[in-house]
Amino acid sequence: MTKVDYTRDGEIAVITVENPPVNALGQVVRQALWDAMVRFDADTGAKAAVIIGGGHLFIGGADITEFGKPPVAPFLPDVINRIAAAKKPIVAAIQGAALGGGLEVALGAHYRIATRTAKLGLPEVTLGVIPGAGGTQRLPRLVGLDAALTMMTGGKPVTGAQAMDQGLVDAVAQDDLRAEALAYATRLVADGAGPRVVADLPFPGADPDAMATWRKQLAISAKGQVAPLAVLDAVAAGTLLPFSQALAEERRLFLSLLDTPQRSGLMHAFFAERAVAKVPEINGVTPREISRTGVIGGGTMGAGIATAMVLSGLNVTLVERDDAAADKARDTIARNLSSAVKRGKLTEARRDAILSHALETVVGYDALSEADLVVEAVFEDMDVKQEVFRQLDRVCKPDAVLATNTSYLDVNRIAQVTARPADVIGLHFFSPAHVMKLLEIVVADATATNVTATAFALAKRLGKIGVRAGVCDGFIGNRILSHYRTAVDHMVLDGASPYDVDRALVDFGVAMGPYQVSDLAGLDIGYMTRQRKAAKAHPRDRARVFADALYHQGWLGQKTGHGYYIYDDQSPKGRPDDAVTEIIEKTRADLGLTPRAFSAEEIARRTMAAMVNEAARVVDEGITQRPSDVDVVFLSGYGFPRHRGGPLHHADTVGLDTILSDIRTFAETDDHFWTPAPLLERLVAEGRTFASLNR
Repeated sequence: MTKVDYTRDGEIAVITVENPPVNALGQVVRQALWDAMVRFDADTGAKAAVIIGGGHLFIGGADITEFGKPPVAPFLPDVINRIAAAKKPIVAAIQGAALGGGLEVALGAHYRIATRTAKLGLPEVTLGVIPGAGGTQRLPRLVGLDAALTMMTGGKPVTGAQAMDQGLVDAVAQDDLRAEALAYATRLVADGAGPRVVADLPFPGADPDAMATWRKQLAISAKGQVAPLAVLDAVAAGTLLPFSQALAEERRLFLSLLDTPQRSGLMHAFFAERAVAKVPEINGVTPREISRTGVIGGGTMGAGIATAMVLSGLNVTLVERDDAAADKARDTIARNLSSAVKRGKLTEARRDAILSHALETVVGYDALSEADLVVEAVFEDMDVKQEVFRQLDRVCKPDAVLATNTSYLDVNRIAQVTARPADVIGLHFFSPAHVMKLLEIVVADATATNVTATAFALAKRLGKIGVRAGVCDGFIGNRILSHYRTAVDHMVLDGASPYDVDRALVDFGVAMGPYQVSDLAGLDIGYMTRQRKAAKAHPRDRARVFADALYHQGWLGQKTGHGYYIYDDQSPKGRPDDAVTEIIEKTRADLGLTPRAFSAEEIARRTMAAMVNEAARVVDEGITQRPSDVDVVFLSGYGFPRHRGGPLHHADTVGLDTILSDIRTFAETDDHFWTPAPLLERLVAEGRTFASLNR
């Protein structure tokens, strides 16, 4: 089937890319574009051409079905060079998205017109590569070095309106893109305008100091990643070489990245995030209609959940215990919305409309009688949550979805206090709930399939990544995280400094070290969690006495200006504290422990082994659908380095036999904590990987 349609509208050839759903640049499309250019050159009646995408977008980029396969001619750089070499003007008409190779096609055209809301970008770094079809050489010629480097090293697209301001496009369509693109091309013909080849424009001069500054900035902002620095190398080549030679260098750099571990990790993350929504039990199941929602509790989490909901167009009634708490919750939500205005995510008019018409903060459960879905976000205590659900069972209408935002507690026990357990589900948001992408959807034993389908539909509406989880203590993320924390706390007991641990893991690529995270969340959270689990603790569990000592000092982290780190005007991001070191040293002495040194490499090995070992149990028990779902949880909710693909992809890359060997070595001094997971042992015995279990 032809993927590119060639028609004529008077003297203008209209070349329409028709490859739904995203007009991807697969081999058939590339060949058809090449053939269209041959036809255009030979068409004496066509004085100019417009390239436009069918449907609602221009060209979404590469065809993901070709990822990992040998490229097949015609290659995209050749197709784009063929477009650029046309002797008659070509206009790219951009709506929807022109991303990656799609934008490179537009850069090969001689002129560009876009809708105001179109998205134009070169996000290849998010997949571990760089633009490989001229993007690093053509984009700077139109927008300048800084703007081009910002787009290419960050991977973030710009709108059509922003592209107009930058010089990336020549006109903005106000209404009918096709008609306005044809009119634009007709004016070019009438004015006698010929092709304006982007490659013939001068490459902007590069100040060596400015390029050095960019390199220094990327070493921090893209720490550990190779693709952003490769973008800089390709752009640097453009400042020194003729276009054809710089294009060849760009292609060399692009090809050199294709088989790197980071490319593999980022590609795994890309596909894992698309697989996570494939939940067999809800195939063909119609979600319940959701319009009016409720939130119980207006603290940080509840206010964040309410903010996320009103931003997605839902009406929210937030219930608090008294008028003062309700007013405080409303103020928190208003601040969240004002922050979105400052970031350009929301207009002032939209904020005001939300506060006037979409949000109600009240006292009393009866206001939730017409809610289609209610999310409970109260204190993490089983008795408290069960009482909330008794009240919801009383006031909510039939078929209302009743959701708990618990981080650890048994959703089955919460559901059992209602007369409608089929309507109950866990929706574990991550703080701040209006920002964080992850939403663990915890399916209880009695949860109806259309309730599960509703939860996934809600996640999509909120712009979140929903991951199905089964019921257990901590579900997927917090259960695995507790073993990660146990491993690092054991190392601190045995001689490591919490500051060395944080440095080692940040160097590994995590967003924040575990003790920095404790300070951010509040040490009281960890203390309460330990107290809750104390009755069930195994006699051989090693108590985190030093963490409890900090709690009893009143050092609760950032909110008190003192935790593992000191936070003040001198060091708002925190600095190490000798007093904490003294507490840890006293703890070791009291326990009769002889401290030893830990290298950064051993710290990373032990923490990853602990995560992988517990993740293997989570997979084996069916708490998660597939190993790649574990990776998605940690990439989107816990700051795991994306270029490593997630803990289980990282384990496959390192080798499961290596991970298992580490665990057995660590067990020689602590065989209680370091007990190999049965699934990990089976996979090693069978010579298989976690990836072999993905479906």
